[in-house]
Parts: sequence; C-alpha cells; structure tokens
Amino acid sequence: MKKSLLFTAIAFASSQSFAAGFQLIEQSVSAMGGAYAGSASMASDATTVFFNPAGMSRLKGNQISAGLHVISPKAGFSNDGSYLNPVLTGSTIVPGSLPGPDDDGGTLGVVPNFYLVSEINPDLHLGLGVNAPFGLATEYDSDWIGRYHAIKSEVMTVDINPSLSYRVNDRLSVGFGVSAQYLKAKLTNAVDFGTVCLGSFGAGACGGAGVAPLASDGKAEVDGDSWAFGYNLGLLYQFSAQTRLGFSYRSKISHDLDGDAEFSVPAGFQGLLNFVSSSAFTDTGASAEVDLPELAIISLFHQLTPKWSIMAEAAWTRWSRFEELRIQFDNPAQADSVQPENWDDSWRFSLGVNYAPNATWTYRAGVAYDQTPIPSAEDRTARIPGNSRTWLALGLGYNISQNLSLDVGYAHLFVKNTEIDHAASTGHVLLGDYDNSVDIFSAQLNWMF
Repeated sequence: MKKSLLFTAIAFASSQSFAAGFQLIEQSVSAMGGAYAGSASMASDATTVFFNPAGMSRLKGNQISAGLHVISPKAGFSNDGSYLNPVLTGSTIVPGSLPGPDDDGGTLGVVPNFYLVSEINPDLHLGLGVNAPFGLATEYDSDWIGRYHAIKSEVMTVDINPSLSYRVNDRLSVGFGVSAQYLKAKLTNAVDFGTVCLGSFGAGACGGAGVAPLASDGKAEVDGDSWAFGYNLGLLYQFSAQTRLGFSYRSKISHDLDGDAEFSVPAGFQGLLNFVSSSAFTDTGASAEVDLPELAIISLFHQLTPKWSIMAEAAWTRWSRFEELRIQFDNPAQADSVQPENWDDSWRFSLGVNYAPNATWTYRAGVAYDQTPIPSAEDRTARIPGNSRTWLALGLGYNISQNLSLDVGYAHLFVKNTEIDHAASTGHVLLGDYDNSVDIFSAQLNWMF
C-alpha cells in the first residue's frame, strides 16, 4: 500500500518551475533582460549578491535592489491513451482506460527578491540577499485524468544569504556567503483505493465491500518543512578596463523535512482495514530527505564601445543528485513511498547584449538554452512536467535620478515538445503530451544611498 509523493523546493508563491528542473534563476531583473548572460560578471547592482558575491567590489556606497517577477506558465496536458496497468489485479491492459478530462497544471506566480550591499571601505563590502533559488508548483482539477499522479503541489523556500567581498588587487576580487534556507511543502493526489484493495484483499472481499478500481477514490496529502544551510563562493577577474570574467559556485543544501501525512479513505475500504485490524492509511508523521543541487556559473562581460556591451555565460547544475524521492512514514504499517527520478546534470547557455545610448536609458536583449535534467518520458512526472526550453528576453533600464533607477524585463520561454509516459506504483500510467510555455514580466527598483 504505497503512495507516490514528491517533495521539492519552490518559490515564495505558487508558480511553476521556470528553469530546467525546479530551479529559479529569476533573481535579477537587470540580468533577465539579457537572458541572464553575464549574471556573474556584469555586477551592475546589488543583485550580484546572488550570482557572484565578488561583484560587490564594483559597487560604490550602499545599494538596495528589490525585484518582483510575475510568471504566467502554460502546462496543458493532452491525453494519448492513459491506462491502468493492473499490476495488482492481474487483468489485461486496456489502453485509454483511465477516466477523467485533460487539464492545465500551470498556475500564475509571483516571485520577489531583495538585496542589500554596503561598502565598508573600497576593498571590503558586505551584502544580504533574500530570495527563492528553487521553485515548483502545479495544480490540477481533482477529477483530471492524472489525479493519481498529482493534484496540487505547493512548496515554498526562503533563502537568507549574508555575504562579503574583498578586493585583492585592481584585477581580482573574491566573495563568500552563507545561506540559511527554509523549505515548506504541501502535496496532494488522489488514491485509487479500488486498485489498492484488489492487491491487498482480493476481488471477493473488495466486491462485497463495494470497492472497485477507478470508482473508489480517496485522497492523500503530505506537508512538511525544514531549515538547512549552505554556502556560496565567487571570484571576479578584470582582464582590462573593458573585459572581466566571473565565476561563482553555490553549494548543495541538504534538507530533512518533517511533517504529516493525511489520508481520506472510502468507507468500504476503511471497513476492510478495520476488519483485519490494519492501521494503514491512517494519519501519521512523514519525513523525506532532499538535496538541492550545486550550481556553478562562468560568465564573461565585454564592453565593445562606450554604448555597446556583450555577455556570455554557461551554468551547470548537478541535478544527478536527484536520484529518487523517498517518503518515510512514522506509521509502521505504511510502507515507504519511493519515486525514482534518475535525473541528469544540466547546462544553461546564454548570450546577451546591452545598448546604452546615453546616461538615462539602457536597452537589453538576450537568448538562452536551458537543458532539462529529466532523461525520458518515463521519468517525467505530472508534478514536474518540464523539458528543455529556449529563452528570448528583452529588458530596459531607466535612471530616474542619480540615486534611483528602474529595470523592467520580459521573457518568453519556448519549451520543447514534452511527452510523458509515467507509471505510478499502483499501475496508473499517464500517457500523453504537455504543451508548455512561460511568460515572465519583471520589474526592479535600485536605490543608492
């Protein structure tokens, strides 16, 4: 009697994942305009605290950057013969036998971030970042065809990241930070207790109790939270007045989530459990271990002319840490839930350009390719129905005054055709395609004082 659940990390508000996997790179509006090319080398405002703390050495005085990203995803599922593979019942496969309509799991999200940098002296800067470096949320109707895989996924993280930078000489700066990260998750899906019943009690007992496959749904819900800690490093090297190279690294953060599991069980099946004195599917405590992966960025900035600059970047995320998701229940009658993930490491490549015709305006554009870590349709789940995507981004910077500036940006993410062929532990196979895309609208205020 198992229930497949997924604990992952997500942003402050419900929103689908907007980098490959469930990583959120929406940490800067000024960098987003160039599709995050040069994020670790540009160092033009306080958002460098996240992408490369060494970049704080380029900032003068005290600076605050506060940004807001409104993210509108599309994750429309089209069924292509989803079925019940009756591993527990012994009957034959009936293609297209799962009932229920298609649905779109995308939900509108808002992701804020805040950064502060203070110049202690020309060589030493202190910084603080508050953000959400990972994110995922999807929500479907309770009767949709994939309800046994996922209905609602809500997880939140808040990452508090104090940091410092030190200018070693006129060419080299280094930076270091620590992260205190809070993660909270709440996940739900339907449970086909008719199929579970046949595998546990047999057709005669289940028929007598009025419990049948695909006609005796219940519900499972898990929530939990955790505090965990990590660190980040960075360096910035100035080859010349026009060219600089940035490198940054964010460590893995290992979470041990503790929480509760609640089950809604049909009366007929509950009667059978009571008859055999089984405590399975009763409310209980639950826990899971999740390693959020390392991120490494190498980034180049070059000032072509006084008005034109170009940026390039490669970023690597160690998603191969996400091998499986194991949920352990305090109730000894409830077996562990194990969901194989089998993810691969992934890369993001981006190119960007800035044009500043005068001291007031800056125009930005960029393109990026963000590789999915999900290796196959069999490893893709309804909670994370992502795929490789191509970013097209535009941005605008406006200096309101000597001490105040505004950045706005827009990005559209073209997502590769996304097939899913995922089997739940109870034999329910979700087979079809996702039509995915994302639009991101962002704004950021920068204040120097």
